[in-house]
Amino acid sequence: MLKKTYIRNGKNQIIGSETSGFGDDDTVVRDRDGKILGRANSRFHTTRDAHGRLVSINSNDPGLPFEE
Repeated sequence: MLKKTYIRNGKNQIIGSETSGFGDDDTVVRDRDGKILGRANSRFHTTRDAHGRLVSINSNDPGLPFEE
């Protein structure tokens, strides 16, 4: 089952969302407009940006693709 969680900044404003529960252990990160910023994979502990390039090879942190 998919689970959507909202990501907020220090001013409690929604700056994006993460959707988890995919069969491949991915979490999809989107900005507030719904544009995909990247994916975090909990099985391989990697984070990729929207173009598929590795952002981190030792952390599956969904917050890494955010530039704010």
